[in-house]
Amino acid sequence: MLTQATEKSLSKLMTKILRHTPEEFGVVLDPKEGSCSVETLLEAIKAQSKWSWIGMEDLEQVVRNSEKQRFEINNDRIRARYGHSHDKVQYAPGEPPGVLYHGTNKQALPLILDEGLKPMGRQYVHLSEGTHFATLAGSRRGELVILRVDTVHAIKAGVTFYYAGNEVWLAERVPPTSFSVWESQDNG
Repeated sequence: MLTQATEKSLSKLMTKILRHTPEEFGVVLDPKEGSCSVETLLEAIKAQSKWSWIGMEDLEQVVRNSEKQRFEINNDRIRARYGHSHDKVQYAPGEPPGVLYHGTNKQALPLILDEGLKPMGRQYVHLSEGTHFATLAGSRRGELVILRVDTVHAIKAGVTFYYAGNEVWLAERVPPTSFSVWESQDNG
């Protein structure tokens, strides 16, 4: 059983390998879904001297306990559900609920209101079905602002939404006419 600090550290390494720089660790991800075999990931992690002792149960613990549900194991394959900055992972288009949420910060808000939501160094804009994940994402970099995305309007404006799993939706861009600042007293 990993301690909370060790689990967080391992999660960061898994994120680096599965979302950002797999080639640095000799890992080749499936170009369509961004997965690799669990064994390949385990070998890449164990090759780091700090992590030579890691086992399958440790990876499973990180996947199970990730508050944002970043990872998914399916059969003998593992992948990051979203957040990739390397080769573009493909997702099937989906039909989102009528409203999705995006967490950001007050400092970024003027530019977002002017230009819309953009991936900003990632492949997709991340949206969530509820405010919980939006709050987690947006509160990392300053005073939290949650945007409420009208998906019906966005679809009419040409936006395609992709379901990444666990209440997370992705889009390549969302125009400023398709969202507003969400006030919690609106009750959703």
